[in-house]
Amino acid sequence: MNLKKIVIIFLALFTVNCEFAQQKEPTIFVFSKTGAFRHKSIPAGVEFFNSLKKETNWKIDFSENGNDFTTENLKKYNVLVFLNTSGDIFDEYQKKAFQKYIANGNGFVGIHAASDTEKEWPWLAEMIGATFKDHPKVQNATVYFDKSTEHPAINHLKKKEVFKDEWYNFLKPVAKHVNILATVDESSYKGNQMNTKNHPITWFHHFDGGRIFYTGLGHTEESYADVRFQKMIKGAILWAADLAQIKKPSTKKWTNLFEGDPSKNWDVFIGAPHATVKGLENVDPKSDGKNAAPLGLNKDPKKVFIFEKENGENILHISGEIYGALTTKQEYENYHLKLQFKWGEQIWEPRLKRKRDSGILYHCYGAKDAFWNVWMSSQEFQVQEGDLGDYYGLSGTLIDIPSEIKEGEKEFKYIKNGDLNPFSSLQRLPPNHCNKGFDNENPHGQWNTLELISFEGTSYHVVNGKVVLALYNSRYKNSDDEIVPLTKGRIQIQSEAAEVFYKNVQIKSIRKLPIKFEKQTN
Repeated sequence: MNLKKIVIIFLALFTVNCEFAQQKEPTIFVFSKTGAFRHKSIPAGVEFFNSLKKETNWKIDFSENGNDFTTENLKKYNVLVFLNTSGDIFDEYQKKAFQKYIANGNGFVGIHAASDTEKEWPWLAEMIGATFKDHPKVQNATVYFDKSTEHPAINHLKKKEVFKDEWYNFLKPVAKHVNILATVDESSYKGNQMNTKNHPITWFHHFDGGRIFYTGLGHTEESYADVRFQKMIKGAILWAADLAQIKKPSTKKWTNLFEGDPSKNWDVFIGAPHATVKGLENVDPKSDGKNAAPLGLNKDPKKVFIFEKENGENILHISGEIYGALTTKQEYENYHLKLQFKWGEQIWEPRLKRKRDSGILYHCYGAKDAFWNVWMSSQEFQVQEGDLGDYYGLSGTLIDIPSEIKEGEKEFKYIKNGDLNPFSSLQRLPPNHCNKGFDNENPHGQWNTLELISFEGTSYHVVNGKVVLALYNSRYKNSDDEIVPLTKGRIQIQSEAAEVFYKNVQIKSIRKLPIKFEKQTN
């Protein structure tokens, strides 16, 4: 047995042990401080959580003291619940601790007036997904649940339910980056409304590394005695703690992530415009495209990412004018990703004299602007002219690759059955880049088929049917400075100063590494 296989087996066992150790119960911090309207149902909510504590033996603590929002205290918990919080309740230090808590991969469950909290704080509004405006009187209304995601918060509910509550209207339409789980039928109740056929009232999403759930239900005392609502909150907590998951892609059929309305599967994040970008206000004259403030989430005034129809198929056209990312709304683990891409002609600063560039970032985690103010921490399947399939690690990731560096050369190159060498984005040495084993890219202007196989820490970069790079033992440095396995995350498609087209982006779950590709690595 060669060294590579010994190391792989050892680290596979290490990964299994780490995953087993991570299967812990939720540790919950219920916060109900109010700086504005105080709901009479808060004691009923506390009583419910105390009953949940007895039923499950989960660790559940309660507070209405903003001084408990410190980095050290919040480390004790993996789910934070806002139980009808309202008004301005944090100072600047407490806000920073809160943001760090979310960025460290923890969960948040917001109940009802959570959206009426710190209404002038843009980060919180973006995290929750909406900001409270007003409401009619408490009354019954029909709520429709989207069961397609099989979210654990709503699995027990029928597609159509009647609840009695205070039906919130929001200052702006609910953010595009959230996944809607429930809408309230405005024709089923009276009073001021948002005047829309789609009035979201419950949703979830991934944000800045955290797992976020919000429901507008929970105004009345009776809510907390309603078994349907109790199960919703319990399921939301389990999902927020990363202990219960939504529906995974099929293992038998491909799921096309560009099919239908792409906004249901993808978000756009646009980085800092280069100083040469025209037609935008307030462009930093010193910006090199990575050292200035990003435009942000789902803000794409230059239409860097647009979907165009060709023979009824959605094709993603990336202009490349500003660095950016098309990001899946969901996380994926143990999957086979397959897509097609080809280069366009346009190139932009700051890469006018460099190779055309893009990339597939995978196992993306943490803040959405961790790397160059535009991309998440991740592993990268390089999409660059002449370097199709190379590896880069971004902002905190590590991996092992069978590779060698020949005498007189400066970079490592993948070699089948070679010795495993570490690659790291944590410091200069070892490097964060490894070259593919060989070039299998089609000529400029032709479509290429790329496949990414990801299974329990092992990845294959496949170009036009051939494995050009095999990678093992994916891991990252967490907020406690521990090196731990990295086997899942969101997927990003990069805009990096070159025009490029993508289509037919498909994914399916896998239970093992596909034999036909595994054979190519042995």
